[in-house]
Amino acid sequence: MSALKKLHILCIIFAILVLAYTQNCIGQHSVKVKGGPIIKALEPRLAFDFIKKNRRNPNFVVIDIRTPQEFQDGHIEGAVNIDYYSPTFVIDLDKLNKTKTYFVYCRIGRRSGEAIGIMRQMGFTSIYRTPGDIVAWTAAGLPLVKGAKST
Repeated sequence: MSALKKLHILCIIFAILVLAYTQNCIGQHSVKVKGGPIIKALEPRLAFDFIKKNRRNPNFVVIDIRTPQEFQDGHIEGAVNIDYYSPTFVIDLDKLNKTKTYFVYCRIGRRSGEAIGIMRQMGFTSIYRTPGDIVAWTAAGLPLVKGAKST
């Protein structure tokens, strides 16, 4: 391997490490994918404040992509439930207005990460999430609504 290729690989590794460190230090991270949406990760307390601030904003939607039972066991106030495991999940996402701002979460982040990838491919323009999803939310002592019907 040439010295130039080694240097190139080291630069990429360094950039990834800096990006990961920056995300952990400031609590908020934006990624602009060329030709794609802006995706922001907010630490739980920042996410709570952001959701609260946008509660009456008709262009803001909180989506809980867990199962209906998980949703009923406790969800973020105002969230709509679109079950990731439903056979109509992609169809349900496609029905949404892609220019609105969405906050997407699941239990720990696997489903929301995959859902955000799907949403990016579908042309959604603004997506927020919380690292650690609802587990991090509850660990931060933030409130949940229990027993409400999923929509």
